[in-house]
Amino acid sequence: MKHFSEISPMAERIIDAAQGLIQQQGYNGFSYDDVAKIVGIKKPSIHHHFAKKEDLVCVLVQRYTHQFREEFLSIEGQHTSPMDRLAAYAALFEQTFNRDKRLCVCGMLGAESGSLPESAADEVALFFKLNLDWLSRMIGDAQTVGLIKSNCAAESLAQAYLSALEGAMVLGRGMRTLQGPADIARTFLSTVSA
Repeated sequence: MKHFSEISPMAERIIDAAQGLIQQQGYNGFSYDDVAKIVGIKKPSIHHHFAKKEDLVCVLVQRYTHQFREEFLSIEGQHTSPMDRLAAYAALFEQTFNRDKRLCVCGMLGAESGSLPESAADEVALFFKLNLDWLSRMIGDAQTVGLIKSNCAAESLAQAYLSALEGAMVLGRGMRTLQGPADIARTFLSTVSA
């Protein structure tokens, strides 16, 4: 299997198309035919880049995880306050949701983890671990300086925050409302603030 850093421009276009489909329909809701129509190529061309759907999704999730890692660095470079960093993190989910009520790639895939190939499920688990580790560190920093109550472990609050953001996307789509992750993030952060 290729690594996302080794892919060609055409493979990148294939991944972009698959990502949009996953965010709208999930892993089981798209096929190589769907991707081929969006990209404007024949189905065998997709197989040339990604022999199996599992390979495509693994590389897609690797890239998505890398993009989040890059966003963490950007957030840390732009914001000094842990609370501002946590709000900026929520904005990542808000931006995704504002694109036709798309859901987080790994949120969608996580909901389907029971039917995912093991390699894809492993990549999704790595995405969530990366996010929870980063959030735990930010929340721990906020607790150290007295900005967030310390009656709960940072890891528990990180899990609750990520769950709230992912859930806000699902609820917003399901209820067909404009209220997205940013509103939920504000409520969550004000609730845990010291």
